[in-house]
Amino acid sequence: MDTIIITDSCCDLPLSYLQERNVPVIYYPFFIDDKECYDDLWQSRTCEEFFGLMRAGKVSRTSQVNPNVYYEMFEKYVKEGKAIIFLSFSSALTASFNNALQARDMLLEKYPDADITIIDTLSASLGEGLLVYYAVEMLHNGASKEEIIDWVETNKYRLHHWFTVESLEYLRRGGRVSGAKAFIGNVLDIKPLLHFDNKGAIVPVFKARGRKRAVRALVDKLEEYIVNPEEQLVTINHGDCLDEAKYVEQLIRERVKVKDILINPVGPVIGSHSGPGTLSVFFLAEKRLL
Repeated sequence: MDTIIITDSCCDLPLSYLQERNVPVIYYPFFIDDKECYDDLWQSRTCEEFFGLMRAGKVSRTSQVNPNVYYEMFEKYVKEGKAIIFLSFSSALTASFNNALQARDMLLEKYPDADITIIDTLSASLGEGLLVYYAVEMLHNGASKEEIIDWVETNKYRLHHWFTVESLEYLRRGGRVSGAKAFIGNVLDIKPLLHFDNKGAIVPVFKARGRKRAVRALVDKLEEYIVNPEEQLVTINHGDCLDEAKYVEQLIRERVKVKDILINPVGPVIGSHSGPGTLSVFFLAEKRLL
């Protein structure tokens, strides 16, 4: 039975790569001033347009993926006789993961022989994307379904997410920091450095005074924790701050010998919560910190 890997748009990988490798994508919905939109990997709007709206005061809020959307996507490949591996956005940040499980269970009632594996990546954005990338390349190079599943389930606990934000206001809106902390942090120019724990939830690790220190701290953390960097693809994403992302790439290349670096914008679903100016790095370490 042939295997197909499916993911969702929160992986934030380039559309061109996903199309080249024939990876189907579930598009997450979001709303701008109550108008429904879809995170279609920047086909409908550019990164600059989306974050420009946020900077202009537009409110972007996110929503779950309906179980029927998963059902229709999975059924298409079940009918083709394919084994499905679905790599999902962290269950700690969305109930959509449970909707994917519900869709799978509904399909198994109709197609008892269907082979559908749902994996909670405990990751987001290009962290999730990095796991998708490695899984897809394994499949492309002839790995079995079982080998891919085992690799992802093991290595998702090694994946480091380090990110900072331009303003605490968007994290406040999403309930990640209190209103008082956001106000004081913005006044004092305090920038948090955040990470994902072993449950796939966002945790603040420490604070930097000023944007430049926070940006450099991203590279400090990579240099401290990355293992076998010469074998690794490091991913960087940004909320419409490409110059800073390129600066991070430059610092990494000056300090650490890595196999390659991919820069891509953070998508509108993640960006709705982190805001313009989000800057992140993702790589594999010995283990997650928390």
